[in-house]
Amino acid sequence: MSNVILFGGHGKVALLATRILTERGHSVTSVIRNPDQQDEVRAHGGEPRVADVQEQSLTDFADLIRGHDAVVWSAGAGGGSADRTWAIDRDAAVLSVQGAAQAGVDRYVMVSWSGSTLDHGIPQDQDFFAYAQSKMIADAVLRDSGLQWTVIAPSTLTDDEPTGSVDWDGSASQVPRGDVAHVVADVVEDPSTAGRTFRFNGGGTAIAEFLQQR
Repeated sequence: MSNVILFGGHGKVALLATRILTERGHSVTSVIRNPDQQDEVRAHGGEPRVADVQEQSLTDFADLIRGHDAVVWSAGAGGGSADRTWAIDRDAAVLSVQGAAQAGVDRYVMVSWSGSTLDHGIPQDQDFFAYAQSKMIADAVLRDSGLQWTVIAPSTLTDDEPTGSVDWDGSASQVPRGDVAHVVADVVEDPSTAGRTFRFNGGGTAIAEFLQQR
């Protein structure tokens, strides 16, 4: 059993992952900004911790993370202003990686986006550029951190019923949030996934098998 701290704990993927992890016997500290979300986090099995990731210093992140076995970053601005996207998806994410290293917590799982590559191709004058660029930077920092990292990079998320199966290149460039949550939980439990990036869509390969493919 692991003691997991999950940032962005009220997101749809995060809540589903919290339920899966706690049902498997893990404990989840769920970091949320809005105290009104505490009851929903508890209903999914998590223990809420109220802290706005935009306001946390490096020391604050280290203090939050210290004593846990693994970090899951699932926080994001969710659209809106570019400034808020830079602040959360880039700056806060990077500080959390540094905080994990400072706290001596080696296992870090980043929930990212399938297009988070150096050549993501999003024009700088488009609103989505801040998100694409932020995800690319945060993932690169994590890979260079020396931590036992895993990047989970799904394509477009849907609320469709999960299938328990995904693929590197499925027939559609989308994937149910429930399947992403399943990948998160399995990766937390499987140290052999460290040092790997999983970019995936919905598909026909069982998640356990998918995670073992090279």
